[in-house]
Amino acid sequence: MKFSIQSLYNWYRDLIRSPKYRWWVILGTLLYFVSPFDIIPDIFPIVGEIDDVFLLTLLVTEVSGLVIEGFKARRGTVDANVDTQAANTTQDSTSGATVDVDAVSVK
Repeated sequence: MKFSIQSLYNWYRDLIRSPKYRWWVILGTLLYFVSPFDIIPDIFPIVGEIDDVFLLTLLVTEVSGLVIEGFKARRGTVDANVDTQAANTTQDSTSGATVDVDAVSVK
């Protein structure tokens, strides 16, 4: 089995994108960050903080990506509704009034 940083990143990203495990991963990452027990102990100057900084950066990147995707998804549904409403209205050339095409029936 080959270990790489990319495989660790993909595993973490897949877990955090899963709604079932998302809050557990966030909580676990934050607990690891404040925990005195680390893969590389913090008593070593600079090197000891690398694992903490790596995990915190990964957490912030993924959570901000999820927030942005959620914002875009909500904005996309709002934009789609506005576009649909705009497509169903037309400007009456004689009076200048806006007419809702769906509400008008022609006999």
